Amino acid sequence: MRVSEVHAAESVAYLNRALVRLQDIWEEIGIPEEQRLQRTNDVHKHIKGLLDLMIAEEEELKKRLMKSIESCRKELTNMCSELQLPLFEEEDGCTMLQMEKNSRTRLEMMKEHKKQRMEELKSLIVKDRELCDIMCTTPFCIEKDSVPSLKQLEAYHAYLDDLTKEKERRHDEFVSIKKEIIVCMDDLEQSPETSFETDVMCEDEEAFCLSDDNIAAIKLLLSQLQERKAQNELRCSALRTKIQELWERLQIPREEREVLSEHMVKSKKRNIEALQTEVDRLEVLKMQSMKSVIEAIRDEIALLWERCFYSQEQQQAFLAYHDDDFTEELLNLHEGEVRTLKKYHEDHKELFEGVTKWQENWTLYLELDKKANDPSRFNNRGGNLLKEEKQRTDLQKSLPKLEKCLKAQIDVWEQEHGKEFLVNGQKFLEYVQQQWDHHHTEKEKEKLERQMKKTKQIQEEMLYGAMRTPSKRRIVGTPTPGKVRKLNGTSTISTPNSFLSSGLGGTMCQSSIQKPPLSASKGLGLRTPGHGKTPRALDRNKENISHLNRNTPSGTLRETSRRLLNRM
Repeated sequence: MRVSEVHAAESVAYLNRALVRLQDIWEEIGIPEEQRLQRTNDVHKHIKGLLDLMIAEEEELKKRLMKSIESCRKELTNMCSELQLPLFEEEDGCTMLQMEKNSRTRLEMMKEHKKQRMEELKSLIVKDRELCDIMCTTPFCIEKDSVPSLKQLEAYHAYLDDLTKEKERRHDEFVSIKKEIIVCMDDLEQSPETSFETDVMCEDEEAFCLSDDNIAAIKLLLSQLQERKAQNELRCSALRTKIQELWERLQIPREEREVLSEHMVKSKKRNIEALQTEVDRLEVLKMQSMKSVIEAIRDEIALLWERCFYSQEQQQAFLAYHDDDFTEELLNLHEGEVRTLKKYHEDHKELFEGVTKWQENWTLYLELDKKANDPSRFNNRGGNLLKEEKQRTDLQKSLPKLEKCLKAQIDVWEQEHGKEFLVNGQKFLEYVQQQWDHHHTEKEKEKLERQMKKTKQIQEEMLYGAMRTPSKRRIVGTPTPGKVRKLNGTSTISTPNSFLSSGLGGTMCQSSIQKPPLSASKGLGLRTPGHGKTPRALDRNKENISHLNRNTPSGTLRETSRRLLNRM
């Protein structure tokens, strides 16, 4: 039982006791029944009025509570709608006071949440306006007076983060471009001309509007300045090249050249003016020294002809080269030819470098090949013989590879340009083949000359070799008389007359045998002339004797040998 119910029961009991006590008092006093009834009614009215008043007050409290609950529910519904949150659900079994308290607490919490969101939105809008003013962009699309949802606030934050990064990127780009613009203007010795250029150069970096249009405009300004700077540099480069050419042609002393050294590096306006003044001065000197200038240009043309592998016909096509009437027109023709040749060499630079490399290797190969056929090279004790032989072998292998590579490059070039690539007036591969053919022809010619020389030497030795006096030095490697040597598997007696019989038998005297190359003696070991012939020497003897037999009738040889034997 509740305490309040106990108190109510006690109140009723007390009321009953009080009424009984009043009755007793009234009885003792002797108050008549009518007055007792009247007094009882007064008590009843008083108690009833008091209780009714109390009941009315409690009923009013109940109404206020119900009204408050209803009001809080409505406001909560609106708040949840504004904040885009789900509605709160009432707990079961709650009293009216608990419901009113819970609703009021939730409502205050929702109002605080709304207040925070609105303050956050306000700060984001302020930041957005600042960025938009700097970057000239459109503000984020959001209702300023409505409560934003959590997703909207997150999207707004992300948008402002991206916008801030873009602003920082544009600012860094602007600062970098501004530095380049300052450098270019300084190099060009130029001051800001437009209001935009003044803003770029003089305005505070933080206050400059970083809009897309402004960024594009400063990029365009930089490109224009860089183009002017590049034009100045090209002009200065052309003037310097012209000055260098004129200095060389006019043989200008070094002292006069050093005066212009400062202007030969930078490309500012004053440098251009100084270079142009020098060119004008040199042009006047050139006109005054026409003949020497043209002759200097002709030397340059001859060098370019050599670099471009011009044939004799191509060189003779430039008729002005042989003209002795030194006029300005002739000078212009020569200068035009120099420009043409330089452009031609530049257009074919890669191919010419390859051809030059082949030509250098080819020349070196010919030199080494010539040394390989020189008997005196065996006298070299410095170790160069092996190096030269190895180098010659490497070149003999690398030259065809280089020719193949050049052929591929030339084929591509001819397809691109639609014309033939000529070296000394003929196609490169034809030129290479001609060089090889000429080399082989020279080799065959030298071989034939050696054979003819050996044949003549054999004939002379066959005719006059026996008439030599004993006082003369014996040929190195010739066996002494009386000693037995084996030849072709038979034993023969070496006598003064045995040379003829050995010559007729198809062998050669030791003095006619040249030393074999070192490469031919590898694996066999070098032999001294007194210890027999090498296989290569025997092959040479066979070749020489066969050549001798083709050119000399066998009957004549036998008759000649018989006469010589009779004399002896």
